[in-house]
Amino acid sequence: MSLKTITREYEGFLEDRKSRFMAFLVPIEQFENRLEELRKEHRKANHIVTAHRRLLDDDRIEESGKDDGEPAGTSGMPTLRVLQGADLINCAVLIVRYFGGTKLGGGGLARAYSGAAQDAIAHAELMPFQKLSRKSVSANFASSSELERKITGLGLDVVSRDYTETGVVLIVEGPEDLLNALGGNADD
Repeated sequence: MSLKTITREYEGFLEDRKSRFMAFLVPIEQFENRLEELRKEHRKANHIVTAHRRLLDDDRIEESGKDDGEPAGTSGMPTLRVLQGADLINCAVLIVRYFGGTKLGGGGLARAYSGAAQDAIAHAELMPFQKLSRKSVSANFASSSELERKITGLGLDVVSRDYTETGVVLIVEGPEDLLNALGGNADD
């Protein structure tokens, strides 16, 4: 399974028997703030259903689907299954529902919520997910600029620089395979 992720927000939409479902696919870092914003922005909405998947430091996946007042199992879990089926990680989908006056039933709700989530994913630019790690590397003053060039060439990020009496210690972040090309000590 090759996991995918996103780097910015994407939107999707579905309408079923005058009920409107607006889906927002967001990076996991934006999930809580975006939920708060949507609750303020859509005060008259009947429900804001959420689902998320996040890779934890120990490589376990934390995931949830919340129904937000819809009948149990008709919205949050179908939305989560869409994220799982798309192999998405470190993202969340929030779906704002405005009731259109006609009840959709359990199956109708599941199809509507999952359809809105699929529409947001269809509009998204999915990227291969790479787990980032950190590594400590050091160099004396004479070779520090060469180390910095190597880090830049590999596309890694320097998180911190600590200068010592003999040189510099860098904390570098990036995909594990690229970090291994540097040598040094893994700090995970």
